[in-house]
Amino acid sequence: MRAPMAVLTRDAILAELASGRMRVDPFDPSAVGPASIDLTLGSELRLIEPGSDPIPMREDVDYRDYTRRIDVDGTYVLGPGATVHGITRERITLPGNLCGLLEGRSRFARLGLMIHVTSAFVQPGVSNRQVLEMSNVAGHPLELHPGVRVCQLVLLRTEGSAAYRGRFADQEGL
Repeated sequence: MRAPMAVLTRDAILAELASGRMRVDPFDPSAVGPASIDLTLGSELRLIEPGSDPIPMREDVDYRDYTRRIDVDGTYVLGPGATVHGITRERITLPGNLCGLLEGRSRFARLGLMIHVTSAFVQPGVSNRQVLEMSNVAGHPLELHPGVRVCQLVLLRTEGSAAYRGRFADQEGL
């Protein structure tokens, strides 16, 4: 019988961190909740450039051709209906038998901030910072502040082991 994928609780997360198999850098022990780790928004954002020409959705499309990177020292105002890419301050390193899901925090979701559009999955074996596809679905502007715990990482134990070696395997910035 197969063991089901299981969500790691606080004790299991702390044990993985203590063993060195999993790393969060920088790590704040107070960020570990009952079954997730809060992650903070870094100071880099990538803005989607306005335009009227369609962006081709093909395998060779490069998001950098349609976006620009900015550094945020204070706040960034995300307008209603807008989407920006953010990145976590923390670098996450997972062993081959752990994967994760990025989720918004309810305190911000209730105000209209979505943390990811569709790519919430964190692959097993990664060692990178996580990109956040943040969208404002509220009817009013939202201020984004670097350093705020804007999302949480839910960790799951996999059946078998794998290591992501794709395009964003060593992602350090936007």
